[in-house]
Amino acid sequence: MNNSSLLGTNFCTQIGLLVHDVDKVSQSYARFLGVEPPVTFWTDGQDKTEAEHNGKPTNARAKLAFFDLGSLQLELIQPDHEPSTWREYLDAHGEGVHHIAFEVQGMKEKIMLMERNGMPLMQKGEYEGGRYAYMDSYEPLKVILELLENDK
Repeated sequence: MNNSSLLGTNFCTQIGLLVHDVDKVSQSYARFLGVEPPVTFWTDGQDKTEAEHNGKPTNARAKLAFFDLGSLQLELIQPDHEPSTWREYLDAHGEGVHHIAFEVQGMKEKIMLMERNGMPLMQKGEYEGGRYAYMDSYEPLKVILELLENDK
C-alpha cells in the first residue's frame, strides 16, 4: 500500500466499460477469454441505492456483468436512460472505457480530498456490502476514477 498517494493506495481493482448490449459484449469477452459468460443483472433502484447524480437523487440503474481477471475485475455496464454518469458518458463518447476503480477506506474523507484536488463528485450510491463514488478526474487523469468502499 502506498500511503503517499492521494487515495492511500495505488492498487487498481477494476476497469469499467460502457456498452449498449451487455449480453452481447459479455458473450464476446467470454469467447475471447475462454470462460463461461457471467450472470448479468440489473442494479437496485433508488430506494436501495440512494443514488445521486450531480447532487440530485436519480433512479438510474444499469445491467452489469463482471469478469475476474486475476487481481483486476472487468465490469461491463449497460445503463438505462435515467440521468447518470453512465448514460451521459455513453451518449457523449460511445462504448468503451468509463472508469478505473480503486478500493478505499473512509469514503467521505476520500471524496472531500479529491474534491479539494479539483476532482469533483459526479455520482455516488450504495450497493449490497458497500458504496461507490465516481469522481470527475477526466481533465487531470484522462479517465473517471471510481472509489469503492466495501464493508468489512
